[in-house]
Amino acid sequence: MTRRPARLPLGKAIGWLVLLALIVVTLTPFYVMLKTAVSGPGTLFQQARSLMPLEPTTVHFERVLGLLSPEEARAAGGSGAVVNFPRALRNTVLFTVVVVLGQIFFSAMAAYAFARLRFVGRDLLFYGYLSALMIPNIVLFIPNFILIRDLGWLNTFQGMIAPFVLMTPFAVFFLRQFFLGIPASLEEAAKLDGSSPFGTFWRIILPISRTPLVTLGILTSIQAWNEFFWPFIVAREADVRVLTVALQSFQTSSAYGMPDWAGLMAATFLSVLPIFVLLIVLGRQVIASLQFSGLK
Repeated sequence: MTRRPARLPLGKAIGWLVLLALIVVTLTPFYVMLKTAVSGPGTLFQQARSLMPLEPTTVHFERVLGLLSPEEARAAGGSGAVVNFPRALRNTVLFTVVVVLGQIFFSAMAAYAFARLRFVGRDLLFYGYLSALMIPNIVLFIPNFILIRDLGWLNTFQGMIAPFVLMTPFAVFFLRQFFLGIPASLEEAAKLDGSSPFGTFWRIILPISRTPLVTLGILTSIQAWNEFFWPFIVAREADVRVLTVALQSFQTSSAYGMPDWAGLMAATFLSVLPIFVLLIVLGRQVIASLQFSGLK
């Protein structure tokens, strides 16, 4: 007797179709970005309805990376605007690494204190600190700017990094949820061996908390990598520009009044590529860790 092939339930089929549609909607801007970046000089406005680029070339990536002289860049369709992509990439990597390391370390210490240490007013202080999540970040820009200006840190890395390097309410809450699930017997055994609270935190708690720490690092990396408004305000000099600020400057400094769309899309594609790869490689770990913490 021939067995009929199993049919996909209607509800599941609709779910897969909706998921496929969402994937297409999400990836379409990246495809348009790449298509524009590899379009041949002079063909950008001739291929609006074409799914494939006309006369594909990598010349726009070459001029964005500084591999072409100014004369060669103009001949390839450049507008005369220049973006120092390697320097902006270096600044973004430095900004992101310092912010991620600072937030992981300080947030982990604060979360461990709220989860394990006993002191008067601990829960009240935690919920008061957590209420900072309801304060819009835009409210803090003016006080922070005045403080950075008075310290003489405008157009410096320390001025750009200072508001982000310490713990954030989300990071503290996220790690505290994980620390509460760690058996207290581990810490009691360490205490019997003569370990101090910080020694227990450093030698026992952090090593077994690798998954949430990596997840927090990924989420913080995405936020720091895409940060624009604060670096745009306090670090606009070319030596300290991050990628987002450098791309904005490149867009508005065209010599002919029209943005260099092909060059801009090439630079933008290169800037989002590291985060895109990071999410593809470690995205499953982020989702699993968020589900463990109880966040929705």
